Amino acid sequence: MQQHIDSYNFGGKRAIIRVDFNVPLDEKFNITDDTRIRAAIPTLKKVLAGGGSVIIMSHLGRPKGVTEKYSLKHILAAVENRLGVNIKFATDCQGADAAELSKNLKSGEVLMLENLRFYEEEEGKPRGLADDADEATKKAAKAAVKEKQKEFVKRLASYADCYINDAFGTAHRAHASTALIASYFPNDKMFGYVMEGEIKAVDKVLATPARPLTAILGGSKVSSKITIIEQLLKKVNNLVIGGGMSFTFIKAQGGKIGTSICEDDQLELALRLLAQAKAAGVNIYLPTQVLVADKFAEDANTKICDINAIPDDYMGMDAAPESIEQWRDVIMQSKTILWNGPVGVFEMDKFAKGTSAIAQIVAESTQAGAYSLVGGGDSVAAVNKLGFADKVSYVSTGGGALLEYMEGIELPGVKAIRE
Repeated sequence: MQQHIDSYNFGGKRAIIRVDFNVPLDEKFNITDDTRIRAAIPTLKKVLAGGGSVIIMSHLGRPKGVTEKYSLKHILAAVENRLGVNIKFATDCQGADAAELSKNLKSGEVLMLENLRFYEEEEGKPRGLADDADEATKKAAKAAVKEKQKEFVKRLASYADCYINDAFGTAHRAHASTALIASYFPNDKMFGYVMEGEIKAVDKVLATPARPLTAILGGSKVSSKITIIEQLLKKVNNLVIGGGMSFTFIKAQGGKIGTSICEDDQLELALRLLAQAKAAGVNIYLPTQVLVADKFAEDANTKICDINAIPDDYMGMDAAPESIEQWRDVIMQSKTILWNGPVGVFEMDKFAKGTSAIAQIVAESTQAGAYSLVGGGDSVAAVNKLGFADKVSYVSTGGGALLEYMEGIELPGVKAIRE
């Protein structure tokens, strides 16, 4: 039975909390964006304030075994600083020290377990298989990992009295710590504030939006967002399509796109999506004008041109002012806004102006009364970098999880708590 974090009695209980502290680190292990850590702090503090103790578990990166680069010890000080509490550290999430430290935790104390993905059992996928391994070998290896995974989950569960899933960023994965562990706490499992907030925010946008509802989709590939676009066409009033994927739509309609990124195998799909939008009465807004460059580099020669007439030796790199102004009109008239993905090559400052402008417009529209949800790595990076994170309604911490939830897929991490 699902509990609620606000009404649950944490007094004297050890709460094992799955957070998403998969934060970006530079070469000196400094955190370059601590959004996910800041997001989880209210949940951790709620347990401590209620007289409980906290066991933090997370993954970091994609290690193929124990890897110094991906040790959670690198983020320990940052979490301590945000939480305002000294944190004990178990150097092995399955080791004797993890069991001993968790057993002796007192109210108000916090323990962090080492990276869960140091073990293949967390994801339940075998490692070290030869590329040319036959199907029987692969099948046997997978079965062996699944068998070991049962013990892995059981051990994690043994550390605590209740379980909280606050890792929306990994809720779309049926991993040991996000889905399987919940069954060990049939009457003592719940969402943390991040998970709860994410679900409410997406439902507010897609299930009960104030209208007009406008979705802004960016990024490079149509193929990665086919299902999302199809789902959005059933819900939105306006769909703004920017970024690299817009060139597939332009070429499909006969436009000249030079050397711009394009998925030639998706041209028919692009036309079909445009036809679906027309049939559904959804307004599609593609760029009309684009900043082009003669090479994919900061020092490229650039110029602005019509998106249907890009010179043969130039590529589209960013949305240009005319496109931004057209989009501004649509966004400012919207009551609900969903933004996922950049509208230019945001990684290069020279081609980040379009994405920065969208961030500013979404913030302005929010200040004027609209509800805005921003999700996806580059969109989140944009609002954070420009200082607009507190000027939009909700900034999602989930990448793939947000996209799958938008697609209408039931997320394993959500289902495990609700069951």
